Amino acid sequence: MEILVKPIVTEKMTIQGEKMNRYGFIVNRFANKLQIRNAVEEMYGVKVLDVNTMNYSGKRKSRFTKAGLLAGRANHYKKAIVTLVGEDKIDFYSNI
Repeated sequence: MEILVKPIVTEKMTIQGEKMNRYGFIVNRFANKLQIRNAVEEMYGVKVLDVNTMNYSGKRKSRFTKAGLLAGRANHYKKAIVTLVGEDKIDFYSNI
């Protein structure tokens, strides 16, 4: 089971990474905090201090087309905010 889906690279998370040593990830919906902690430590070689998680339900979406009204919803997802210990840093741009 893949725990980390993708990192969150937004302006807000970049500022938190610089000032408070916090990084955001979209994670598997069924992963718990211990699994997320172990996955981050293993993948990036850092020490994790704290993990906060948030579950988001998918929004309902609809649009009008020639065939009529199409209704659906966006996917559910889980977000994790990881706080690192001391001077540890994660550089998402090193592989580019």
